[in-house]
This record gives sequence, structure tokens and C-alpha cells, in this order.
Amino acid sequence: MKIFADCHLHTSFSGDSTASMETQIQSGLQRGLTHMCFTDHYDPAFPYEKNPDVAPGTFELDYASYRAEFLKMKEKYKCVIELRFGIELGLQPHLAPFLREYTASHTDLDFIIGSNHLCDGFDPYYPDFLVGRTEEEALSLYLEETLANITCFDDIDSCGHLDYIARYLPHRDQVYTYKAFADRIDPILTMLIRKGIALEVNTSPLVKGFRYCNPLPDVLTRYREMGGELITIGSDAHVPEKIAGCFAETADLLTALGFRYYAVYTNRKPQMLPL
Repeated sequence: MKIFADCHLHTSFSGDSTASMETQIQSGLQRGLTHMCFTDHYDPAFPYEKNPDVAPGTFELDYASYRAEFLKMKEKYKCVIELRFGIELGLQPHLAPFLREYTASHTDLDFIIGSNHLCDGFDPYYPDFLVGRTEEEALSLYLEETLANITCFDDIDSCGHLDYIARYLPHRDQVYTYKAFADRIDPILTMLIRKGIALEVNTSPLVKGFRYCNPLPDVLTRYREMGGELITIGSDAHVPEKIAGCFAETADLLTALGFRYYAVYTNRKPQMLPL
């Protein structure tokens, strides 16, 4: 394995995980990691009314308790692994003023992932989001909303799982290619590069048996062609057995595509590690 830092991790402070922070750390150590960055969910104003399978409050975050547990674990494991404190913010364009105040008042964060978890108010994880629209229409709308999010709010360090929606499309391999959606994807990549925001390589789909990570290899190729070099890598693990999932395969893919480094953030500043 050439990737020794997992920078997208969840614990029981995320409403969709039951794993303790210490359990996640122990799993990371077993897998040979030297760096771990916790990025528990905070999706303010999540539209629970449109997503009835999600219990209200699931994507809130008890920040003070989360921070306290992190500091405890950082001290306990200071001699064996580098731990970083982050957050995964669920973006919505109308929340930009609130999110700017939020990040400005939480200066103890090492790393912020900005993720689009919604498509027209529906989380694509739940099947209702496809009702009344084709998969192509859903993809277009999702990518348009992603661009709107980073246009409105750019105080993030990495753009999380750019094509997250593709995980949940029944015919993803037939419908979704870079070429088919280049007019939606290129403006996103252009803006990330211009604003100095990293592009996350999320290995969760590979662990689940899909053919590709998020984003697609062709999207990563296009990012490199456009001059993009800043990437972060995360397993998006909500359980310990998925930490560092498919990192060896991902390292091989990234080096084949021409990437030589990936970023780990401390105090919102990137440190480049070799692949």
C-alpha cells in the first residue's frame, strides 16, 4: 500500500455510524496507516421531510463532544499515529452565509470536506430521488447543484465524492461517463483548480464492489489535463473494516494517471505525501 493517510472517516458522532473513534484508530493502525483525519457529518438544515427514512437529527453534530473525544484520542495515540480533526459539511447553496459563519467560528479544524449529499432536496442514497426523472436528468441536476454549492461557498479544503450520485443509479455503468457529462463536470473542475480546492478520491465504491472510485478515472484524467494536482484520499469508512479500503488499487490507478502526491491537511494547510 502506498497510501498511508485516510482523510475521510466517520465515527459514532456521525448519525449514520456506530463506530467509536478509538475503534476506528485501532483499525487504522492494523492497516498500517500513519495519518487519520476524522470528518464526521454535519448537514445543517437537512430536509428530513423529503427523506422520511432519515431520522430527524441524524446529520446534526455535537461539535463540543466530538472535539473533546478527538483531543483525548490524540493525546492517547500521539506516539503511534498522526490524528487530524475535520468535518464533512453537507452543502446547500442557500446555506452559504451560515456556513461561512460556522467555519469562521471553528478555527480548530484541520480539514473541511464540502459534499453535495442532495439532489433537489433528496439524498440520492434513498430511492425517492429518482421518482419523476430519468437517471440522466438526475445526474445533470446533481452536477449543476454541485457547481452552485462551490460557487456560493468555497471555504472548504476538498470537494467530497464529486459524483456521489452515481453510486445509487441502477444503470450507472451505461448512463454515466465523463464524456456524456463533460459540460457539467468541466466547470466544477475549473472552479476547484482556480480556488485551490482539492478533489477528493473516495474509495468507498470500490469497497462496495463497484468498478470505479468517486470520481471516475476519466474525470481524474481530465482534472490532470486541466492542471489539477491537489487531491485528497479517503475511504469514507463508517465501520472499522472499511478503513483504508482498496487503497493499494487506488494508489496504482493514481500513479498510472500521472499523480505523484496526495494531500493531508493540518490547520487547513496541505502537506503533500508521495504516492
